[in-house]
Amino acid sequence: MRFGFVYVLIVTVFISCKPSLNLIYFRDLKDLEYTTKIGNRTKPHIQSDDLLGITVSTLSPESNALFNNGVIQSTVKTALVSKDNNEGYLVDENGFINFPVLGLIQVGGLTKEEATQKLTSAIEKFVRKPIVNIRFIDFKISVIGEVNRPSNYTVPTEKINIFQAIALAGDLTPYGKRNNIAIIRENEGVRKVVRINLNNKEVLNSPYFYLQQNDVVYVEPNKSKAAQASLSRSNVQFGVSVALSILSILTVLVRI
Repeated sequence: MRFGFVYVLIVTVFISCKPSLNLIYFRDLKDLEYTTKIGNRTKPHIQSDDLLGITVSTLSPESNALFNNGVIQSTVKTALVSKDNNEGYLVDENGFINFPVLGLIQVGGLTKEEATQKLTSAIEKFVRKPIVNIRFIDFKISVIGEVNRPSNYTVPTEKINIFQAIALAGDLTPYGKRNNIAIIRENEGVRKVVRINLNNKEVLNSPYFYLQQNDVVYVEPNKSKAAQASLSRSNVQFGVSVALSILSILTVLVRI
């Protein structure tokens, strides 16, 4: 037991003495200036349980009142909300919203722009030149693992990159593996896990540089954290062993 304790202690000291290169973002960025083209960002697609803010503007006040009734609607549940709250339309599990006058409209799997065009075309059958605006009310991401403030975060914009997400979570702890960040993403019933390296400047060109709604960012602990946890377990085991030994001695003494 003592040998195991000493071994873990030596490993911990060895790891802690290594250069902390893992703490550096863009470690391979040697030039004073690095320029990269901004590629086309993968636009988020509307998913089940998304809450959409939809407003319709027309030349008719009556039509405006008709198409903007301030109701959270879905094919599953309906709840009245005031104009001061985040009103919107809840996308049901089949990708539908229940929109005034139009009824059930399928928007799941569409981008915001595609859904806007679809609604505009449908509303044009009733009024002239409608202007439709759609936004995500609950664009959420989760950041967990070795960060200072792991949590779910609601983002007021639909454009957030991996570094902005990490900043929301208070940055990585010294034990976080910056070279192996996992991003968990669900899209159309398929769950996918990809890994990116924040130490590499090529992360700026990654299609996963920008996050999508409901993405989960997981930061794994490094070896130093694992050694620390192992050391803690060894201390507990050693303490339990000593306590059992003392208890055995006391039992023998009482019998004598």
